[in-house]
Amino acid sequence: MEQNLIYILPIFGIIGLLYMLFLSSWVKKQSAGSDKMKKLSGYIADGALAFLKAEYRMLAVFVIIAGAALGTLSALEMIPAGLFIVVSFVIGAVFSALAGNIGMRIATQANVRTAEAAKTSLPNAMKVAFRGGTVMGLGVAGLAVFGLSSIFIFLVFNGGEGASMEVILETLAGFSLGAECIALFARVGGGIYTKAADVGADLVGKVEAGIPEDDPRNPATIADNVGDNVGDVAGMGADLFGSYVATMLAAMVLGNYLIQGIPGYTDSFGNMGPILMPVLIAGVGLIFSIVGTWVIKIKNNDAKEKQVQGAFNLGNWGSLVLTAIASFFIIKWMLPATMEMEFFGEGMKTIGYNRVFYSVLIGLAVGGLISMLTEYYTAMGKRPVMGIIKNSSTGAATNIISGLSLGMMSTAAPIILFAGAIWGAYACAGFYGVAIGASAMMATTALQLAIDAFGPIADNAGGIAEMSELDPEVRERTDILDAVGNTTAAVGKGFAIASAALTALALFAAYVTFTGIDGINIFKADVLAALFIGGMIPVVFSAMAMSSVGKAAMAMVKEVRRQFKDIPGIMEGEAEPEYEKCVDISTKAALKEMMLPGIITIVTPIIVGFAMGAEALGSYMAGVTVSGVLWAIFQNNAGGAWDNAKKSFEAGVMIDGEMTYKGSEAHKAAVTGDTVGDPFKDTSGPSMNILIKLTCLVGLVIAPILGNGHAGGDHGAAATHCKSITECAASCDSKGQKDAAACHDKKSDKGACCSKDAKAKCDMSKCSEMTKDECAAMCDANGCSPEQKAQCMAMYDDEGKYIGASEE
Repeated sequence: MEQNLIYILPIFGIIGLLYMLFLSSWVKKQSAGSDKMKKLSGYIADGALAFLKAEYRMLAVFVIIAGAALGTLSALEMIPAGLFIVVSFVIGAVFSALAGNIGMRIATQANVRTAEAAKTSLPNAMKVAFRGGTVMGLGVAGLAVFGLSSIFIFLVFNGGEGASMEVILETLAGFSLGAECIALFARVGGGIYTKAADVGADLVGKVEAGIPEDDPRNPATIADNVGDNVGDVAGMGADLFGSYVATMLAAMVLGNYLIQGIPGYTDSFGNMGPILMPVLIAGVGLIFSIVGTWVIKIKNNDAKEKQVQGAFNLGNWGSLVLTAIASFFIIKWMLPATMEMEFFGEGMKTIGYNRVFYSVLIGLAVGGLISMLTEYYTAMGKRPVMGIIKNSSTGAATNIISGLSLGMMSTAAPIILFAGAIWGAYACAGFYGVAIGASAMMATTALQLAIDAFGPIADNAGGIAEMSELDPEVRERTDILDAVGNTTAAVGKGFAIASAALTALALFAAYVTFTGIDGINIFKADVLAALFIGGMIPVVFSAMAMSSVGKAAMAMVKEVRRQFKDIPGIMEGEAEPEYEKCVDISTKAALKEMMLPGIITIVTPIIVGFAMGAEALGSYMAGVTVSGVLWAIFQNNAGGAWDNAKKSFEAGVMIDGEMTYKGSEAHKAAVTGDTVGDPFKDTSGPSMNILIKLTCLVGLVIAPILGNGHAGGDHGAAATHCKSITECAASCDSKGQKDAAACHDKKSDKGACCSKDAKAKCDMSKCSEMTKDECAAMCDANGCSPEQKAQCMAMYDDEGKYIGASEE
């Protein structure tokens, strides 16, 4: 069983994909309603797929250019994985695009079927919408597990004789890089598309013309519904596909580092237990996600938002508990009872497998708690949203001020949660614990994404019901689902932020092991400068995304106004608007504006790395991560709260003792606030997650070059004394070095390695600044030989006071 585990891993992905096909077939068999409903749904589907095809044509050119660049580095023997990394990069890009395409196609088929099901009952409508979302979730998770594990198996057994685990993991980094590149462009492009249409539809339709949302008289309403799919379905799918893969990759890299720190490590899994374990946890999480979908249902046709949300919470928490229980037995099965693990700066410590499990519990807790925090700040009826509603009574300015304040304040609790989780997971099991915690949190991605994709499907169903002039009862039912969908969408974005934060830290630790640097000293001018540059990037990226939405929205507003003015009979419902012109405006704007932010994200870390070195690039990555997480939380929560403040007026809200409804001046102020918040929560905010992860992945891919390219300088790992693998291992052991993997000669076809100069690592001049215990810890952490450690200890008296080197 243990020896064959590696072959079992892809089966989890296959099970997910097979169940996805079953659900997809079921959704397609449901009635699509009247001819008018089918026609409107066709408009949405055609617009969405046309955008996707145009986007993928542009991205195909990018993938070819980026693949050629990786191929050139491989040909120059600067990347050890050779052409494997090029092929892996392309496969990752294709799988990411395929994941988005699967979600887009099913969402544009499930929307009209949800509207039709809403004619009969609320439970039926929820079932169709959720099963459509589940197709998306299973497609993403199934492709990720199957793709990553299949490439791993191929490289282990067919990757060429002598291929090392470092080469294999570097190749998998290419797979993850390809996925994140596509995700970035999909998120930015989809976000620009959807918000250009949304802003145009709201400003002219609701505020100026005074017509309801999704009214068929609004020329931008089809583009608005298309945008829900390209942004919230295809974009989110590609985003979480990238996170899912990146968390597994980071844990695998650190698992390999863990193995190399244990002399003579062996296990029953081909000596790969810590490497394979995160993939197995992901596969088991995929199965429990399927189980979770079985309990998400309602029976009462009179159910309200609270009951629908409760059904989602039951399935979500149930799958998390099952994953936690299974993870305990997996960890106990695959890891030694006790093991030596390096804690950076603290030396080697002995821990038990139970402490790795505690890291899993921390990761799962973060996923659940961040969802609760996001729901609190963005859900209707909660104090933060009610505060925005109250401030809407005095106009748009106070509404916007209140929303900005809420978004800023909402960063405090999640950041404290992340900080506590990082500290706790690291204290339990080092950076391997942080990576395993992130992997556990992402294990139920299939269900998280299913719940998230449910939202835009329900939103589209409401739009089709409105445009098809179905009974008001149908719209009431879809509005209940849409209201829950708004909350699940905000919660899903919070989950994506949490995954990006923990994944980035794990990737950062993997980057350190790949480059071989001993730490990041911010007292160095270039390192400190890189930290500031990194902190700047998310701000500039957000500005560019917001500016792109603004320019596209201006063009959309002008077109909608033109049609209202130039086409007689639109407002009377006697003439059909030119929907396709609005769709064309959003498509062209998205494709034009998405490239520059994406290129800056990819190119900047490369420039920093080669110009300033490995240590400065690590500092840059830290700056991007911290700044990006803050901006992501701020924008997501502010935008979500503005959105639900606006929607609260549709049912009526109490302001200063009086009921206030849609159409009032306070409602118009809330619509303006929501319009400002739209690009926050659907364009620049979600893009922060991918910006963070992609920055770290670019660093990880070029890490081997930086680790050798600046040998002997201040920028990279000093690599000297190249030997064969066997000689290097013996040399490292004799010198007490536990990180032989960090000093591999990346220019060797067979992965030959070089032992680091131990003298450079055992800097005895630093002892004068330390206590005796601190000096001993430094020696252990840096892999000093016993003789060198003895010399260091001789510099202290019996009471631990520094007395200097002996004069003998």
